[in-house]
Amino acid sequence: MTTLYLLEPESPGAEWAPFAGVRPLAELRAGIWRVRERWEAAVGNDATALLGSHVAGFSDGDEPSMRPVSPIDGPAIIGAAWFAPTGAPIDPGTARRFVHAGETVGWVIPTGERWDGPHTKGPELAVEGVLLRGTFDLLTALEELLVADCADFLAAPNDGVPVGSVVLGDPTHLVSLGANVEPGVVFDCRNGAVVLDQGAEVRSGARLEGPVYVGPGTKILGGFVRASVFGSECRVRGEIAASVFLGFANKSHDGFVGHSIIGPWVNLGAGTTTSNLKNTYGQVRLEVDGQRIDTGRLNVGSLIGDHAKTAIGTMLATGTVVSAGANVFGTPMPPKYVPPFAWGCSGSERMTEDGFLRIAERVMSRRNVTFSAERRESLRQTFARSTRR
Repeated sequence: MTTLYLLEPESPGAEWAPFAGVRPLAELRAGIWRVRERWEAAVGNDATALLGSHVAGFSDGDEPSMRPVSPIDGPAIIGAAWFAPTGAPIDPGTARRFVHAGETVGWVIPTGERWDGPHTKGPELAVEGVLLRGTFDLLTALEELLVADCADFLAAPNDGVPVGSVVLGDPTHLVSLGANVEPGVVFDCRNGAVVLDQGAEVRSGARLEGPVYVGPGTKILGGFVRASVFGSECRVRGEIAASVFLGFANKSHDGFVGHSIIGPWVNLGAGTTTSNLKNTYGQVRLEVDGQRIDTGRLNVGSLIGDHAKTAIGTMLATGTVVSAGANVFGTPMPPKYVPPFAWGCSGSERMTEDGFLRIAERVMSRRNVTFSAERRESLRQTFARSTRR
């Protein structure tokens, strides 16, 4: 059987803020599925390891082990973590490389051969998917992949239309896989399917406009949700558009979040609102620690890293980057770049390692997640890497 590995960039740049050095690119969601899961579906095998050192020691509970980049003996496939395949099966045949838009995004190592690192040699095979130039391109992946991702669930046995719900469009495009839906919810399936995974909950007064995926245990508490993905155990309310919540994030109150990527364990205080369009209707540039990054996109809200938190009434400008562990308070309009583990926005004060770990343990216990020694050490290393930058 061919072994699958995912290759991480050796040193992701500012374009991967706020997740560079925090979590593997392969563990970010491109559409419903993580990049790793998309490669696994395409290859037909679970990944054995993630290759890279920028998040050495990372532990989130269900990912393959992290290994330094080293020679790999065949038979094996190495997929680039900065490319999200559609998930359709890939038959490499005699190819030695996978390419997309002229860029090599994977390598095929037959039995008896060895891979010593990225190269551009040998026969190539074009593959479909989304090339990810940075975190902001997870929004592009959402736009290009979500309709098909949701449609994949249409063949699954499901609970049908919940009692008291209103469905606009084809009722078979509402897929409930053991979800709890209160009467009075509106599901608009005219532009894509709405998928409610096992244990999801949607409360009365919510309106979900497909394509939408609501992950296991996630609760939609009310409001208008469209074209978005929510990983496991999120709590969301208000207006949410074209956004990805990686999982275990909390937005339990009103406020608009649009074209944003929200990391795990983020808490958005009541009334937190993102802007996702410049007044000039021009392309959005990010400003990350003194670097300016062209996204090539008209719509970019906020990119918010793991364990970040915002105060009530926080207003985030178009293209704001909030780094991992940051606590955003002290001003209604924070700067467009908030550094890792910032304590407030008006000075250079930072959280301490002990303070961060103590809060993380409290937060995880609220979702019944064990704060294991492995998680603690992973977060400790994240803190150390991020505060050295």
